[in-house]
Amino acid sequence: MQPHSVDASSWTGAVTRVELTVTDADTAQAMGSGDVPVLATPRVLALAEAATVGATARRLPPGYTTVGTRADLEHRAATPIGGHVTAEARLAKVDGRRLTFEIVVRDGKQVVAEGRIERVIVDRARFLANIME
Repeated sequence: MQPHSVDASSWTGAVTRVELTVTDADTAQAMGSGDVPVLATPRVLALAEAATVGATARRLPPGYTTVGTRADLEHRAATPIGGHVTAEARLAKVDGRRLTFEIVVRDGKQVVAEGRIERVIVDRARFLANIME
């Protein structure tokens, strides 16, 4: 039997990092978001989202997941093919089921991107049933 709610208040401060070495497939050219061979903004956002998922994946009880609801990301610097970036997600705020993460993406010491991503804790089966109706 699944709990009716998940108390995530103790998770505040949780940090996860995800790394990427930029390949041709990660570029603005390949993703259609521009015409230069540098790390694409949509790929930066996907990397940041992966970090937020990682910050909660092991803490959620079975049958629960999180879904993204809002992203605010400023992409500040270009990263060439072969460059290495690390996305760090820190759970900054918990408001019931709503989780707010602060995101920083770095290429070495340089900040490539930063912002906030919000996710909501949902019952996976109920969520999927609702979208199939």
